[in-house]
Amino acid sequence: MYANRAKEIFEEEIRELEKLKNSIDATFDKVVEVLYHCQGKVVMMGIGKTGIIAHKMAASFASTGTPSIFVNAAEAVHGDLGMINANDVAILVSNSGSTNEILNIIDPLHRLGCTIVAMTGNMDSPLAQRADYALSIHVDTEACPLGLAPTTSTTATLLMGDALMVCLMEMREFKAENFALYHPGGALGRKLLGRVQNVMTTDVPRVAVSTSFRDVVCEMSDKHLGMTMVYDQQPTINCQLSTANCIGIITDGDIRRAIQKYNDVHITAADIMTPSYKHIAKDALLTDALAVMDTYNITTLAVTETEETTDIIGIISIHHIIDFK
Repeated sequence: MYANRAKEIFEEEIRELEKLKNSIDATFDKVVEVLYHCQGKVVMMGIGKTGIIAHKMAASFASTGTPSIFVNAAEAVHGDLGMINANDVAILVSNSGSTNEILNIIDPLHRLGCTIVAMTGNMDSPLAQRADYALSIHVDTEACPLGLAPTTSTTATLLMGDALMVCLMEMREFKAENFALYHPGGALGRKLLGRVQNVMTTDVPRVAVSTSFRDVVCEMSDKHLGMTMVYDQQPTINCQLSTANCIGIITDGDIRRAIQKYNDVHITAADIMTPSYKHIAKDALLTDALAVMDTYNITTLAVTETEETTDIIGIISIHHIIDFK
């Protein structure tokens, strides 16, 4: 019984969010530009339930490259306005747009020289009319059966904040390595601030240029990395002490292309390898490894002792980073 009711609530909120999505217009673009070019910080302000959402928005902005703080609107007129200056952009969040605590801080913010962005469910409200920019978070109905408890409206506010945050992240080209710097104590932070040598495997897949296609596939299957390095002669297990030189790489993509291109079952590694590969030093940060993978759209890197050396001592894959704890 309750599971079905939960589904109805989900559907009701989703319908309202769909309507809100379709109402987004060019004002959203202008607000994103204002926030992106802000020379100070973004100040999220609200009270009550919307204040809680505004607090979350400030935390999300701050952790993704947009300096932001939350100021309780009720406390602002009792001294907390001192945290705000003319270079800041203030986002005032109020579903009704007529909350006294919110309206009382508009004139002081204007006197400080702040740009004011309203997020409100009533575009005819005093807040919307007195702000520099106004984003609608209007919903027709709350999921609350009484129509009183903020439910759908707070979801809409949260989603609008997320949309702003993601757009700003993309404009700033904010990547996982940046995220890690702001989250050194979290699981992702610990993961990305680790070193390549902490997660790489030393069991490097290896074949010679003369290795048959079948044996190439077997080596890749045995090592479960979706790739193998190719040497100019048969390498020893401890290849950095051998005379063999690594001259290329074969990936799953190379195997698929070979199957499409060749009918001859007697092809060798030399016929299908890519004669270049990306490598990284063992003491590099995992953020650096991710950046290289992202730049070249690859999922594995050869690992060397230093950036200058070429002897391969390991392999790091995207899965090693994801699974690292």
